[in-house]
Amino acid sequence: MNKVEHIKNVLNSFEKLTGKTIINRTTPEADLLEIESAEFVLVSHNGAEDPILNYGNQFALKLWEMSWNEFIKTPSRKTAEPDLRVKRGEMLSIVSKQGYYENYEGVRISSSGKQFKIKNAVIWNVNNENDVCIGQAAYFKTIEYLL
Repeated sequence: MNKVEHIKNVLNSFEKLTGKTIINRTTPEADLLEIESAEFVLVSHNGAEDPILNYGNQFALKLWEMSWNEFIKTPSRKTAEPDLRVKRGEMLSIVSKQGYYENYEGVRISSSGKQFKIKNAVIWNVNNENDVCIGQAAYFKTIEYLL
């Protein structure tokens, strides 16, 4: 995956669906650098039936306590506790139909078992330059660690 092109698709899709921006964009290369070092989470997964994570910025990798190579091999469902995966799946189904979902809250789990709640997340469908859905992405800033 070309990260520059992927982030371009992620940001273009977000802006088209929500009418909002995540960052002030300049060039695709500079946008990627800004996203990579940002103080928010930006993650995405592919469009497979059992989606695999295919992007996480540095903030996301730290939050989930994974290296890039671990992260991009992880089924997206494994970011949530098993008993919370149904609720997560229902929300992703809504996203597939509506295009995006705002103000999502949910509990997630890091690779070492630390639980945290994400708040005010936006989840959206990511389309490529041909307007074909290639996956979904999530953006959030608010995290509450749980005991």
